[in-house]
Order: sequence, then structure tokens, then C-alpha cells
Amino acid sequence: MLKPQIQKKAKIVEELRDKAARAQAGFLADFTGLPVEALTQLRRQVKEAGGELKVAKNTLLRRAAGEGTLLTPVAPDLKGPNALVLGYDDPVALAKLLVKFAQDKPVFKLKGGVLTGQTLTAKDVEALSKLPGREVLLAQLLGVLQGVPQGLVTVLAGVIRGFLNVLVALKDQKGGGGEPQGEAVSEAAPEAAAEAAPEAAPEAAPDTPAE
Repeated sequence: MLKPQIQKKAKIVEELRDKAARAQAGFLADFTGLPVEALTQLRRQVKEAGGELKVAKNTLLRRAAGEGTLLTPVAPDLKGPNALVLGYDDPVALAKLLVKFAQDKPVFKLKGGVLTGQTLTAKDVEALSKLPGREVLLAQLLGVLQGVPQGLVTVLAGVIRGFLNVLVALKDQKGGGGEPQGEAVSEAAPEAAAEAAPEAAPEAAPDTPAE
């Protein structure tokens, strides 16, 4: 009778270790007094948020924590009833969900957690929940990346436009066209126009008799 029970516990510990190895974050909560229906609802919401809720005895959780695993930092907090929430996708979104659930269900008390090796207190989890989600951060980053090329194009276009205006001004002055035509002359080319003006002066004297 003992052997199947031992094998069952060993399988649970192995499963917890495997899941913890794949998780980015882990959160602990005391669910004492929480109705089964509410726990089932939370389990479903956690799954939709890219996580998983596990309930196991502390002895098994401690064995799964071991050394050098995601759960190692929270091993000392494994006292009393514990719900372990593992996050595989977006830790911020999961923290938002758990904090909101704890506010709606006061019997559900967040104890803390761990994120990439850093131990989190309950206040840390609450602070994490107030950060922008991954989708928001990606959208902000995309906006920045889109803004950089646009700004660069605008600057380069201004430089090229000014250079072309200078060339047009020189061409008009040397070609005998008198005053520059239209808007082709840029304000950035007064010196070029001044230097070219003397060359155009002989052609600009209509009273000189032709030989």
C-alpha cells in the first residue's frame, strides 16, 4: 500500500519541478475560507492569463523547491494552506489578476512570490500589478521605433531640399535669368546668390549698344 502512495507523491513533486522550471514567476496565497466555486473560477482565470494554479501539501512543495529552482526563494513561506500560481507568459498580467481577485475576495490573501530569482513580498506583488502590461509596453516600444525613422526622414528631407534650392539659385543666376524664379531660392542661399550676382551684371544692362 505504501509504495503506490510514495510513487504518487514522487510524481507530484516531479511535475511541480517541471512546471516551476518553465515558469517565469510564482505567487503564493493563503486561500483559507475560499469557497470551492471561487477557487475553480480563479483557476480558470489564471489559465486564461497564461498561468496555472496548483494546490499541494507543503511537504511536497518544499521537495519541489529544492535548490536552484524558481521556488527556492519562497520555500521558507511554505506554511499553512498555500495556493501556488505559476506564470508562464506575462507576470504583470497575472499579478493584476491576483491582486484584483484578492480585493474582491478578502479571504484570499497574497503572501508574496518570486520573479526571475527575486523574492517578492505581498506589497511587491501589488506594485508589480500596477506596471503596464506586456502588450502596452510593446505598443509603446513600437511607437518609439516608428517615430525614429520618421524623424530621421524629415531631417534628411530638409537638408536635401535646402541643398537643391541652393543649386537652383546658382543655376538661375548663372543662366542669365535675372531675379530667381518662384520659390526655388531658399533663404539658406543668400551668400550663393550674392556671389553669383556680379556674373549676371553685364547681361542686365539694356542701355549698352550692341557692336
